[in-house]
Amino acid sequence: MVKNLSDGAAMIRIDTTDAAPIYRQVIDQVKMLVVTGQLKPGDQLESVSHLSARLKVNPMTVSKAFAALVAEGVAERKRGVGIFVAQIDPEQADEDRRQALSHGLSEAAALVVRMAVDPDEAVELFRQHICDFESKQRRPQE
Repeated sequence: MVKNLSDGAAMIRIDTTDAAPIYRQVIDQVKMLVVTGQLKPGDQLESVSHLSARLKVNPMTVSKAFAALVAEGVAERKRGVGIFVAQIDPEQADEDRRQALSHGLSEAAALVVRMAVDPDEAVELFRQHICDFESKQRRPQE
């Protein structure tokens, strides 16, 4: 089954105000979807033409991003069929998760410093967000 990268949590969005090139944004977001388990090994990605049309970007941009994902071992190309999420070594998956988490926490820490928020207050707020998120995850889907 093709995993539509516009469905709910698996949404890829392009930020035109971001300094990162569009192809890099696609790469980073697909990697994040894999690291968080929203895309699993064997899931088929949208076609280059479908994703580029939906994002309103040049198909070569998406093709470049997918080629990079294949080169990095995140995805694999099956000739005549499409691009699929590759099976990733568990140790590499753990390292990728740590890197993604570290990146997000680094951005949060920078915000805490820029806003001159007490670190203990920030940690407590972070814990509260984790609890809130976990309780939303436990609720049955309506």
